[in-house]
Amino acid sequence: MSFDVGSVRKHFPALGAGYAHFDGPGGSQTPDVVADAVASTLTAPMANRGRVTAAERTADTIVLDARGAMADLLGADPRGIVFGRSMTALTFDMARTLSATWAPGDEVVVTRLDHDANIRPWQYAAEAAGAVLRWAEFDPETAELSAEAVAEVLTPRTRLVAVTAASNLLGTRPPVRAITDLAHAAGALTYVDGVHYTAHAGVDVTALGADFFACSPYKFLGPHCGVLAASPELLETLRPQKLLPATDAVPERFELGTLPYELLAGTTAAVDFLAGFDRTDGTRRDRLLASASAVEAHEERLRGRIEEGIAALPRTRIFSKAAHRTPTLLVGFTDRAPGDAYTFLAERGINAPAGSFYALEASRHLGLGDTGALRIGLAPYVDDNDVTRLLEALGEFVGV
Repeated sequence: MSFDVGSVRKHFPALGAGYAHFDGPGGSQTPDVVADAVASTLTAPMANRGRVTAAERTADTIVLDARGAMADLLGADPRGIVFGRSMTALTFDMARTLSATWAPGDEVVVTRLDHDANIRPWQYAAEAAGAVLRWAEFDPETAELSAEAVAEVLTPRTRLVAVTAASNLLGTRPPVRAITDLAHAAGALTYVDGVHYTAHAGVDVTALGADFFACSPYKFLGPHCGVLAASPELLETLRPQKLLPATDAVPERFELGTLPYELLAGTTAAVDFLAGFDRTDGTRRDRLLASASAVEAHEERLRGRIEEGIAALPRTRIFSKAAHRTPTLLVGFTDRAPGDAYTFLAERGINAPAGSFYALEASRHLGLGDTGALRIGLAPYVDDNDVTRLLEALGEFVGV
């Protein structure tokens, strides 16, 4: 299928302000259909979930629809879709739950490439359980995290391997399936951070070998909430802390308190919007995969333009060098601070922020400290005109 970026852009009211948005990795802009779904849910008759009153049925249907939508997006079982306030909150909750099964001397593997949300919850959980935290390092010259680097820190005592499917800082897409295969061979579970990956690729949690896969709808045109996908059979074996009257059924036992129905309605709308890029009569899952492929091709073409343009600029450096990566570029300047570039671009209506973006370990490993660099990230609504504006402004910034 072909990707019509012009038609897509018409659904984003925020673009009417005239800004070029290269800040998608921090959160995408919102299409009108998602905002409408949130607003209409907030003003509809609503109650706690049930099947007696119309208001109860509305709430219940919203939740079930959202589980089905996310299952289609991720290639998962809707009975294993857990909703939460954010990916970070869900990961902290799951870390506390899993660590209750660990013993002193057990080991947990994290990677230097990851966002802090897939590092610190496991570090704190390991410390509380008396477990050992082991680090898999990525190559700062190539920005690659190899399966071999993970294999080096696996032992028979490894209980969990936490790894990103795509770095939100560098865009690096490590060989997740090879890593999860190694972890499973060692007898460990795998927790995959899919926050950045889900926005830029068709997802199949089974093909990735992820026991747990976490993502955030607001990174792929939806509202602010978190989603965790796992097999319902695995979730049945876990006993999270919860309120006594709360249901013990899976996946509800992992959802603490009443769910934000309006955000779940918005999540379903976002998934349907993405599926709608493909106009065929296939299943929603098939259309989502076709749409993801078309978006990926669109974003990769634009990324090529940006990389070529930046490579021609003096006194600049691109840190994103992995062979397989998302359309996300981390850029530094030899004689200017990244914050200066951030401000310079913002003054010209171009949003491309600077920082370490919570990938603190990765930024430090690159020698960038806590300051980080300029991050340029694409989203489906970015077009060629946006790229031209960006490259012209960067040329002006470095004095070309």
